[in-house]
Parts: sequence; C-alpha cells; structure tokens
Amino acid sequence: MLKTAFQRYIDNFKGFSREIWILTIITFINRAGTMVLPFLSKYLKEDLGFSYSQVGWIMVWFGVGSMLGSWLGGKLSDKIGFYKIMIFSLLTSGLMFFVIQYITSFIGLCISMFAIMTVADMYRPAMFVSIGAYAKPENRTRALTLVRLAINLGFAAGPAMGGLIIMNIGYRGLFWADGITCIVAILIFWIKVKEKKKSAFTDKEHPGEVLTHSVFKDKPFWLFLFSCLVSGVLFFQVFTTIPLYHREQFDLSEFQTGLLLTMNGVLVFFCEMAIVSYVERKKINKVKVVAFGCFLMAISMYLMLINTWVGILTIMMLFMTFAEMFAFPFSNSVALSRAPKGHEGRYMAIYTMSFSLAHILSAKLGMEIIQHYGYQINWFFMGMLGLVGTACGYWVFKLIQSEHKTL
Repeated sequence: MLKTAFQRYIDNFKGFSREIWILTIITFINRAGTMVLPFLSKYLKEDLGFSYSQVGWIMVWFGVGSMLGSWLGGKLSDKIGFYKIMIFSLLTSGLMFFVIQYITSFIGLCISMFAIMTVADMYRPAMFVSIGAYAKPENRTRALTLVRLAINLGFAAGPAMGGLIIMNIGYRGLFWADGITCIVAILIFWIKVKEKKKSAFTDKEHPGEVLTHSVFKDKPFWLFLFSCLVSGVLFFQVFTTIPLYHREQFDLSEFQTGLLLTMNGVLVFFCEMAIVSYVERKKINKVKVVAFGCFLMAISMYLMLINTWVGILTIMMLFMTFAEMFAFPFSNSVALSRAPKGHEGRYMAIYTMSFSLAHILSAKLGMEIIQHYGYQINWFFMGMLGLVGTACGYWVFKLIQSEHKTL
C-alpha cells in the first residue's frame, strides 16, 4: 500500500520537458534566496525604528511597484517575448538588492522598494507564459504546480536560513543573499534554456476553455480575481502582521518565526502535487477548489483570536498551508485557461497584479487596523473578508457553469 502511494507520488513528476525542470531549478534558487520579504516588516519596525503606519506605507509602495512590474512583464511578454523579460528582471533586481541595503530613510525606502519591485515582478507573468510555451497542454497545471513546489521548497529553506543570517550577520546579509541568488538563477537559465518564440504544443483544438474578445468584458474572470485578491490579502498577513505578532504576543525569535514558515514550505512540497493530481484525476471543478482554499484561510484567521496559547500558531499555520495548496495552484490554472491564444501575457499580468494589490492591501489594512484597534480586530476583520471571498468564488463557479451550458 505504502509502495503504491509512493509510486503514485513519483509518477506525478513524470512527463515534463527539460526546460520545465530547469525553470523549476532556477525558481528554487531564486526563492531560497528571497530572505528579505518574510523579515521586511520586522527589519523596518525593529531595526530601522519606523512606526506601524510608516511600515504600512513602505509596504504599499512595495505592492504598487509589484503591480506595475506585473503589468509591464505581461504586456512586454506578449510584445517582445517572455525570455528577454525574465533575464532582464532577475539580473537587474539582483544588482538592485546590493544597493538597497544602504538606504535607510523613509522616503528613500518608499522609492527604492517601488523601483526594485517594479523590476523584480516583471518576472512573474513572464515565467507563467514560459510554462505555457514549454509545457504540453495536458501537463500545464502540473507544470505550474511543479514550479510552485520549487517556490515553496525555496521558501522552506529561505526563512530559516534568513533567521540564522539575521542572528549572526544582521539584516544586511539578507540583501547580499537575495541579490546573489537572483543573478545565479538567471545565469543558469540563460546558459541552459534557449529562447522559444512559439510553443510547439499550442494547437487549435485547445485554445483555452473559454474565448473572450476582451479581458475587460470577461465578468467571471474579474469576479474570480476578486476571490484571488481576498486569498492574497489573508495569506500575506503571514509576511506582514503575523511576524510582528509572534514577537509582541508570544516573544518568538526570528528563527522560530522562520521555522513556522519552513513548516509551511515543507508541507507544500510533500502534499501539493498529490492534491493537484487527485483533483485532476477526479475532475473536481478548480474554481470550487479555489473557493474552498479561501474558506480555510478565513478559518486560519479566526484561529488567531486565541491569543493565550502559543501552540495555536502551529495549528493556524497548518490551516493556512492547506488553504494555500487548494487556492493558489488552481487559481493559476483557471486564469491561464481563460486566456485566448496570444493574450496569455495580458491575462497572467492582470492575475499577478491581483496578488500585488493584495500585498498593498494586506500590509496597509493590517498595519492600520492594528495601530488603531489592535491585533484581535485585525484577525476578526480578515476572517470576515475570507468568508466574502469564499462566497464570491462560489458565484464564479455558478457563472462558469451557466456559460458552459450556453456554449
């Protein structure tokens, strides 16, 4: 029985092209090096001494840059190709990380966070489009999941290593690690993967599940994005308000916070591909799965209302981890399936922009609520928001069902 389960797990990793595996490896290197993000709010608050409101504003500019970068990355991927965008994005942002550690003023950090995220997040829609080019249509969701596994495995290693670097070298070590890993990752990609103009796997029989004339007229897509936005707002609390709460409520060290995030990454690595394969095999509707993920996130926020027992942080992280595994890989796939051929970059840009907007809202909303009303009100508000996102996801499911009936 155990052998069969193990064999089935291994089978999930078969059938990918060489380019997809290289993309997975460089994504792992890049994400393992992303040590600044989980500790950014702590660095700004504890090391540089900014107020909650100032931290919120710096994170807003971080998110605005991320939105602009996502939009530019998608638009330019359709115009000049994903390959050039990926190389420019990682190489330039890697060099920018070396500089940003020397900027400590409030205005300077607002500008530099905006600039670095504009460049860094051009990579994301370009990377999603590259998966469409290098993966067969039937492997696309699994290829997206494989790359997400690399992100999460990298993220499992990153925060724990980041916590150790802070304790031994200080926050500046994080900026050096981030910059070096960006540059190393993209050099491997540039040497090992050749540019591909058009996918050999695109065929007229699989143009996408639904064709729409304009992304702006695609009502289910925009409602679906709202549900994704809510999931993002809740999930990013893990990187904005929750690390501060760990210290202030339970006196956890950076390393302990890093270990909780590592648990998240390890669980995703071992469980997500199996969940994706099960959903694909059983042909469970992906929009329903995303809505269920949003519901689990709402529960994880309500669990944070228990503020007298430190063990609740582990239980909350378990709920958040499984929520992430249901919500994110399938939301990628749903967004890509709505895009007509030749417009994938545009659709994936708007999709990734929804997560950039979630970064902005998550940081600013969370920090402002905490400053004025405290942590408990923030967790309650986020839980309510999660229930609204769940209802919206179910509405999208109904809309797409009626769409298919009319086709």
